[in-house]
Amino acid sequence: MSPDTDLSVSEPQQLWELLGESETLTIVCHDNPDPDCLASAVGLGTIAAAAGIDERHILYSGEISHQQNRALVNLLDIELEPFRLEMVRDRPAEDLLAFVDHSVPGENNRVPPETEIDVVIDHHPMDDIAARFVDNRQAVGATATILTEYIRALELEPTARVATALLFAIRRETLDFLRGVTRKEYEAAGYLHEFSEPEMVRQLSTPAVSSATVDTIAHAIENRQVTGSVLISQVGRTSERDALPQAADYLMTLEGVQTAIVFGLVENTIQMSARSTDSRVHIGSVLHSAFDDVGSAGGHREMAGGTIELGIFSGYTTDDDQLMGIVNQVITARLRNALNIDGTE
Repeated sequence: MSPDTDLSVSEPQQLWELLGESETLTIVCHDNPDPDCLASAVGLGTIAAAAGIDERHILYSGEISHQQNRALVNLLDIELEPFRLEMVRDRPAEDLLAFVDHSVPGENNRVPPETEIDVVIDHHPMDDIAARFVDNRQAVGATATILTEYIRALELEPTARVATALLFAIRRETLDFLRGVTRKEYEAAGYLHEFSEPEMVRQLSTPAVSSATVDTIAHAIENRQVTGSVLISQVGRTSERDALPQAADYLMTLEGVQTAIVFGLVENTIQMSARSTDSRVHIGSVLHSAFDDVGSAGGHREMAGGTIELGIFSGYTTDDDQLMGIVNQVITARLRNALNIDGTE
């Protein structure tokens, strides 16, 4: 909540009153939005429509490449628009700008850093969020959980489409209630179940997987390096950015592995995804400390990711194999140092 918040008024009511001041709301998703971000945007749009906002936009940057993300957008007919800077930079002062599932302009989004934000609803670790309305609950397992609470509190019965999106997002964000889940996720899921379409949730949970995704996961398995309970792997160059978290999730099922980190070249960046169930490791802090000086990285105790611009490596060679060799050495060394492990197998 923002410092000047009236503590006598609940967060849902504060949001409702703020939305009532405008006729236009632009919701910006983070780059390459996942189900939690997409469903949360739909949930906020539902509340905005009920509050009288007729003009609503959901903007995204990057790609909708993960098979579950594509299925969510297509099956539930979510109206997304490619990010356009003028919609954010040149908007009238009375138009509202919102972030869901992220919180800082210029970090994992294309919004200029100096942009004033009206609404932030998120569950990722972040301090000093600047916005007119802020609800950032790091202890909650999904941003979709927070939006579900708002819909319930404001007595807005969700449509089957909205309930299905939010329910699927909560399940996906918590790996079917196995990761980072709290009592609030179960409560939200129980509420949404009454309005959702079970068959649609099943279809969203089991979409077809592309051969490129399978190849990327196979490379991660083949290139894995294990030290104690830590597994680090690289997949080379891939067009399947969303295959990295899938590979990390799969490698976490290997016997004895408590921390898995997978990285690869995606266009002109190094992308990484990490998972950990080791109580001694906060994987978000590990990635942040390892790469904060060269990129953007961080996340939760059990789940994190990062992006590093390839520019710091690209001067060495244009050959992908040689480049990946250099990247592998540098990234692995930084990870081992941050995890306080040596190179012995």
